Amino acid sequence: MRVEDAADPRLEDYVSLTDVALRRRLEPEGGLYVAESEKVIRRALRAGHRPRSYLMAQRWLTDLGDLVADAERDGVPVYVGEHDVIERLTGFHLHRGALASMHRPALLPLAEVLRDARRVLVLEDVVDHTNVGAVFRSAAALGMDAVLVTPRCADPLYRRAVRVSMGTVFQVPWTRVDPWPGGVEQLRALGFHVAALALAEDAVGLDALAADPPERLALVLGTEGDGLSRRTVTAADSVVTIPMAGGVDSLNVAAAGAVAAWALRKPPRVD
Repeated sequence: MRVEDAADPRLEDYVSLTDVALRRRLEPEGGLYVAESEKVIRRALRAGHRPRSYLMAQRWLTDLGDLVADAERDGVPVYVGEHDVIERLTGFHLHRGALASMHRPALLPLAEVLRDARRVLVLEDVVDHTNVGAVFRSAAALGMDAVLVTPRCADPLYRRAVRVSMGTVFQVPWTRVDPWPGGVEQLRALGFHVAALALAEDAVGLDALAADPPERLALVLGTEGDGLSRRTVTAADSVVTIPMAGGVDSLNVAAAGAVAAWALRKPPRVD
């Protein structure tokens, strides 16, 4: 379907994609999220997510011909517009091929997400979508079984988080743990040792924890700047720190998550 007006009401899913405050309200309430680029869209589809519509420039009708054919078969609208129309609508120049408005999957219960999990990362109030996406990418690459996000954590399905994760938010099981830090007790009841990644006098080194890890481990990473809340650190079963050199006392949360995920990767099961 050719579109020539950025105010076309059929395109409301794609309005002002760079307005974080607007999208934070619009997308969860509307039951949608936006996937950007061919690779991310294909990963979403492979994960079983369902498209509401597509928006792309003319040339991508050929490059994404199989998706367009599937959309036509399933009655999913494919909107095609000039770059200037798309830019006025979305707020940025689309150079990754296409956008898809996807049906947002329902969050699964905590116990279901963690049923077979042995290694879990918990993001406490991480507000930068780039960091959230980077943590998911590390979690996927380094074998974490799930990621949990607290109520005030940024949305893993926000466009930038999805893009930075390279679509791995669709393959790593995740859900929100609420309330928090009361959720520490929920994790403990499910058999997890809860370790807080923080600076503390009684903290053990990451290498020491990795040398004798618990069977089921949930590692909690704190927000940018302030790190973990005092209540979370107090509630945790242990506090762990990454040994540092060069007078540096901490890493960016995404970098810290990657280091910890590698160190604590699951040992092979012994049958």
